[in-house]
Amino acid sequence: MDGTLLDSERLWDVAMRELSEHLGGPMSEETREATLGASSANALAVLFDSLGPEQKPAAVADAKVWLFARVGELFGGGLDWRPGARDALATVRGLGLRTALVTNTERVLTEPALDTIGRDFFDASVCGDEVPSGKPDPDPYLRGAELLGVDPRDCLAVEDSPTGTAAAAAAGCRVLVVPSEAAVPAGPGRVFRDGLVGLSEADIAAVWRDGAPAA
Repeated sequence: MDGTLLDSERLWDVAMRELSEHLGGPMSEETREATLGASSANALAVLFDSLGPEQKPAAVADAKVWLFARVGELFGGGLDWRPGARDALATVRGLGLRTALVTNTERVLTEPALDTIGRDFFDASVCGDEVPSGKPDPDPYLRGAELLGVDPRDCLAVEDSPTGTAAAAAAGCRVLVVPSEAAVPAGPGRVFRDGLVGLSEADIAAVWRDGAPAA
């Protein structure tokens, strides 16, 4: 969702930088990249480690409340589509393919974002607080495949971050990688594209073919 369909990763970036200052210091570029696409728990752990304050449960809980309130404010200012993302979703749905939204964002913030995206684009959705472990663990994609009633090896994931790509690949999905805020390393089953603009049925078929794991 964030960074793949919606240009909302930059809003998380704003909120994380402000939270870092709130906790006592600026966020380094290394820390920023490590938090991109991460679950809130992982992102907060990385941030606390970078700043040095002890990760007492109460302090982490307070930081999460602060972060979610700020992200909610930023989401309320409006969410923009990533270039070509809406048309790409329409193309996929026009082919009669079942789809699931798989995001590390928690349900409380995913729901208003779905109002922008359009719920009719998806047969199911999985949020970071609905699985044992968020991305980069495979749990979100395994749950998404389960809800669709398919084997994850028969799924094509679309991802923009190293974290999300690792999760999809670990689940056994083929992955169309469209990087947004951070470079994504190459790997088995990964096909790269500069963007979603103009994504066609033929393009999807080619990604599926080229992303097949080696025999």
